Amino acid sequence: MSDQGPASDLLNDAKDEIVGMAKQGMKHPSTAPVLTGAAIGGVAGLLLPLVSIPLGAVVGAGFTLYKRLRP
Repeated sequence: MSDQGPASDLLNDAKDEIVGMAKQGMKHPSTAPVLTGAAIGGVAGLLLPLVSIPLGAVVGAGFTLYKRLRP
């Protein structure tokens, strides 16, 4: 663990995961679940008032990525 705390560790892990997904594309093990989370979030954004489709997609992808990093 670094001396900067768990928030810094989470951000570093997320950065590494996102870079890996960008380089490997669909071959990366996190890409499909994160895209599925984005799709589910987009549908939720369509159905919920005051939430747009892009916001729902970003929140869905972010939540799925977080759950993959911190099970």
